[in-house]
Amino acid sequence: MTTQASSLLDWSPEAVVFDCDGTLMNTERHWQDARMRALRAFGLRPSPGFAERAKGVHYTDCGRLMAEEAHKPELTDDLTQALLANFLELVAGDPATMPGAAEFVRSLSGRLPLAVASNCPLEVVEECLSRARLRRHFRHIVVPSGMPPDTPGTDPAAGTPGIVRPKPWPDVYATAARLCGARPQDTLAVEDSLTGVESARRAGLRVLGVGPRPSEADAERADLWVPALHSPLLRAWVRDRVPRPAGPAPRVGNQRGPEEPG
Repeated sequence: MTTQASSLLDWSPEAVVFDCDGTLMNTERHWQDARMRALRAFGLRPSPGFAERAKGVHYTDCGRLMAEEAHKPELTDDLTQALLANFLELVAGDPATMPGAAEFVRSLSGRLPLAVASNCPLEVVEECLSRARLRRHFRHIVVPSGMPPDTPGTDPAAGTPGIVRPKPWPDVYATAARLCGARPQDTLAVEDSLTGVESARRAGLRVLGVGPRPSEADAERADLWVPALHSPLLRAWVRDRVPRPAGPAPRVGNQRGPEEPG
């Protein structure tokens, strides 16, 4: 075990922020299928390595990427709309969680604030978590909003007040930590994509990587990388480093979440 990994397992966070696609929900395959459907609908084929380049990318950026790599920039809007429509259709029929995800979330719930930081549209995240019976465990869901990151007149480093840019910008993780009442350095991000790891790192969070281990250089960008969230290392960490609350767990609202209307 590396010193970096040992340090994380000896540490107690004040909040945990999860990615959704590929971390909580087994939806990355739906995005892959949706991209293929969108490309086929316009008689296009993905270029080599496209699936890896598209992983974790906001769907509007993915639509633009598909159009650029196909040398069809005029199809950007059509491909983006087709991508989202195909994904919504696929995920509605099969909202499965990733191995160990539900157990890990429930083991943390009530012990410290939990949030989700995703590049997906809000309605997609809400629907997926609700169908998986996980929505009530999360106090906040943060997704990109407002103008794209290359809008003229914006400061690309500092961002714009009221605007939340997609990963790999740090905004979604920085916002989630703030809403949880925790400093970034006291917050743990749980991520499966290198795009998300970069976002969390730029926001100042510590990072737990999950899923197939990337190259050694990429894996070292996270504090610890585990193959799945049912790792015995994580079970022991929750038991030893995430204390149970002294009193009853705080009420976080009904199945739809505290910030939604009843």
